[in-house]
Amino acid sequence: MYPIVLLSVFGIVTLFLGFSKSKNILLPSVLLFLAIALASNFVDWNQGPLLYFYDMLRVNNLTLAFNGIVLISAFMIVAISGGFQDNADSEPAEYYALMLLSLVGAIMMIGFEHLIMLFIGVEILSIAMYILTGSNKRNLRSNEAALKYFLMGAFASGFMLFGMALLYGATGSFSLSGIQAFVSIGHAAMPSYILYAGLLLLLIGMLFKVSAAPFHFWTPDVYEGAPTIFTTFMSTIVKTAGFAAIYRLLDHSFTNIYSFWWIVVAAIAILTLMVGNIGATSQSSFKRMLAYSGISHAGYLLIAVTALSKPTQNAIVFYSLAYSLSTICAFAVLILVSKEKTIDGQPDERYDAFNGLAKSNPFLAFVLTVSMLSLAGIPLTAGFWGKFFVFTSAADRGIIWITVIAVLMSTVGIYYYFRVIIAAYLKEGDVSQIRVAPFYQVILVLATFFTLLFGIAPGLLEGII
Repeated sequence: MYPIVLLSVFGIVTLFLGFSKSKNILLPSVLLFLAIALASNFVDWNQGPLLYFYDMLRVNNLTLAFNGIVLISAFMIVAISGGFQDNADSEPAEYYALMLLSLVGAIMMIGFEHLIMLFIGVEILSIAMYILTGSNKRNLRSNEAALKYFLMGAFASGFMLFGMALLYGATGSFSLSGIQAFVSIGHAAMPSYILYAGLLLLLIGMLFKVSAAPFHFWTPDVYEGAPTIFTTFMSTIVKTAGFAAIYRLLDHSFTNIYSFWWIVVAAIAILTLMVGNIGATSQSSFKRMLAYSGISHAGYLLIAVTALSKPTQNAIVFYSLAYSLSTICAFAVLILVSKEKTIDGQPDERYDAFNGLAKSNPFLAFVLTVSMLSLAGIPLTAGFWGKFFVFTSAADRGIIWITVIAVLMSTVGIYYYFRVIIAAYLKEGDVSQIRVAPFYQVILVLATFFTLLFGIAPGLLEGII
């Protein structure tokens, strides 16, 4: 697992780079580190299942694909960070080091073969996020968001640990293979209620990390209070790693008790879709809307997990990639626009901030439009095929009713996503022309291009895993 080793070393090197007199070296250095980690990730491609770190991490094409999504997302997010030059009190080396080290936790979550490795990965990722959420120390909203995230995250970690302890008590093993062996052989003779309780508690802890209802209460406040660049990191990388871990856990070890847990996950998926989509309709803040949007997309991904059919694997990978590209573009445009307009000294993150954007900044309006269309699942965008593949996986399992509900909730999503497009193209505003750095433009162009490319030719990723 080369990225884990490299990112750990690069994170420490980044801290030392912070002692240099010029901060300008940090951004290109971190981008180079991420590019090297991304290249090293695919060294093991098509090498078959490999075990590392005393058989506690498993590497196969699926884990490498998720790692690739996480590392590409991180590269894009760092590229639009601008070196954190807008905050005179910031210490970019610390921020970048935390981001690099948090990726180590994300990769551990994606490829875990042992529950202890899962817990370590979750905590490495989470603790970095708690710190980055409260990194704007002069902003009370940021402080409040960090405290809420930390307290609720601590409770979620407690649930996870209790669930792992019960699973060990029921199966006598922390490894996924050992749990699978018990579930398929030992559990067949007599149902184990300790096993059921352990699985549910572990799922509660994991569902908190991906903002699934009813464990979502932290999400809107934390997304709104955290600096936008770290909200982008949280809404894409944390969600991708979380769903990769949930899918791996259920698919590898608990398929034999599918009849027990599928209805629980299905109920949570429906509740998550309703809370996310209905909650987003009443928001006046674009950033807060994206928080509820993230909740709703967790619901769609949970549908694929619920189905656990043959298309599920490709559906989760494709959906995660499509969601990450669109979300990063949306937040990237928000970062640029909100800097130009302020309310009480704070960036303007309302829908009204985008009024008239198309007239003064047609490029940014187009990027924002494509990202909104993709998140809404409109045809000719990657988001449409992401939802299509999720619905196909549910239909393949025969769970048609959950697909019907999801389609209805998708129509609700069109309302609040199109509010942004209407504001940009049909409303009058005073947005001045915004200067976009060349590399920033490159990132937006590439993300938008691939969003449209995968919307037109989704088969490009078919069969690579």
